[in-house]
Amino acid sequence: MTDDVYRAPPAVFASAKRVDNSVRYSPVGPHATVAQHPPAFRSILNEDGRDAAGGESEAPSCFRDLNLDQILDSITVGREEYDLKPFFHAALTTVEAVQYRQDVIRDLEDRAALECIKTVADKMRLMRRKLAQANKLYYKLQKERWFLHAVETYCAAITELWESLSRLHLSSAGLVAFRDYVADYVKSERFLSLAAEAGKVTHDLEKVRYSIFIRDGSFRVQNYYSEQDYSADVAETFRRFQQGAAKDHSVEFKHSIEMNHIEAKVLEFVALLHPETFSGLADFCARNVEFTDPTLMRFDREVQFYLSYIEYMNRMWRAGLSFCYPNVSTDDKHIMADDTFDMALANKLIDAKSPVICNDFRLSGRERIFIVSGPNQGGKTTFARMFGQLHHFASIGCPVPGRKARLFLFDAIFTHFEREETVESLHGKLQADLIRIHDILGKATPKSLIIMNEIFTSTTLQDAVFLAREVIERIIGLDCLCVCVTFLDELASLGEKIVSMMSTVDADDPAIRTYKVIRRPTDGRCYAISLAEKYGLTYERLVSRLPQKCPGP
Repeated sequence: MTDDVYRAPPAVFASAKRVDNSVRYSPVGPHATVAQHPPAFRSILNEDGRDAAGGESEAPSCFRDLNLDQILDSITVGREEYDLKPFFHAALTTVEAVQYRQDVIRDLEDRAALECIKTVADKMRLMRRKLAQANKLYYKLQKERWFLHAVETYCAAITELWESLSRLHLSSAGLVAFRDYVADYVKSERFLSLAAEAGKVTHDLEKVRYSIFIRDGSFRVQNYYSEQDYSADVAETFRRFQQGAAKDHSVEFKHSIEMNHIEAKVLEFVALLHPETFSGLADFCARNVEFTDPTLMRFDREVQFYLSYIEYMNRMWRAGLSFCYPNVSTDDKHIMADDTFDMALANKLIDAKSPVICNDFRLSGRERIFIVSGPNQGGKTTFARMFGQLHHFASIGCPVPGRKARLFLFDAIFTHFEREETVESLHGKLQADLIRIHDILGKATPKSLIIMNEIFTSTTLQDAVFLAREVIERIIGLDCLCVCVTFLDELASLGEKIVSMMSTVDADDPAIRTYKVIRRPTDGRCYAISLAEKYGLTYERLVSRLPQKCPGP
């Protein structure tokens, strides 16, 4: 795999709107005749089709600590009908699976390919809206006509999809296999028959003409016999009596999808006048209740994984931030990233029109652990979250923030972030921390990622150093990748596997945070500053508590 910078095409990603998907005309079923199609394509998310219909329904426990839940809320907003979050929960375990998804996104960098997929997605959404409307209506004949509308929309969408795909230059295994599948499907007997029947029924309905005679509160419906339309003659006759501009008394009738009982009775009489046409409509609806192809419907949902993430990246791209395709490995723990950032924080800063600070990191040789220290509010926790976010999105086959990245495919991410004590817990804060960390160390493997943020802050400095040293030495023994945010400078010198990172301040004014986290030995002052701020012993706080000098007599 190669390191490539993702360059989003400008202003081509549009948001989707939510529609009602609760239908009784099922969008999949036996009439799809899957056996007629080649088995090569199963899923646009996984080449082998594994877990194509689902993903992990529950978010991993690390999501809240890493703010991944906030990122997914932003990515999937407006697409709730597709239930996309499970796709973003489940990490991939092989380089080949990651490459499969990266290649699909590379194909979708082409504007024509992206517009092709977005267009069919919009039409499928319209089809589902019409099905939903059909199920909401009361009168049978009207329900059947809306169902026919949905079938026509589906057939037109698939036909247009094939015409567009056939003109594209695609290279990803996923989209090439999908194009082959669509090519076979549009030539299948089932689809050709469905499209032809829908067209014939629509043509027959469009030929229906009738007349309504209204007299003394009653009406009669009969066939139309080309009776003369006198409306133009009446208007011409009375035009000669017009004097000046007359007040317009015409009333605009509001169009409503729902029919009233009079309209329904008129339609019932029309159906009696044209029994063959309307029985043909009823027969068509009964035979095609489940008219769509299940593989195409699965693609329609799964491809939103890519469209939603591309749209999210494009928002960052417009703000001047970069994304790249990471090089991933299941055994090489030499990792790095250039000009990367916390995606959740960046999303908020873009809204506030504030700059986004980017950082770099590297581990090489026997290095495995980042010990991150520095002053409060200096970007240490943001660095830790960023590290976890990058690895997670790389593990699901997505481009990640930065100009270049090489990341590790993990088996699990374990996080330990400081949490407030709760009334329900029978443990003190220190005991709760020890239990959580013991659980992490018991489950972690050499392929795991461990991210810890300010551990053992509820005990004395001496005890905190002792406990933290024991934890870090266990992690060193596991040989897994780790980020530990701490004020305990002693942890940065525990061995060759540890790299010291520090959040920096302005050279001229230490009170100003740069939010840059750089590779540098600790300076020994971080914990003292933290204690002074915690107990109100900084110079400013002490001066503020001094008594004011009394004015002289």
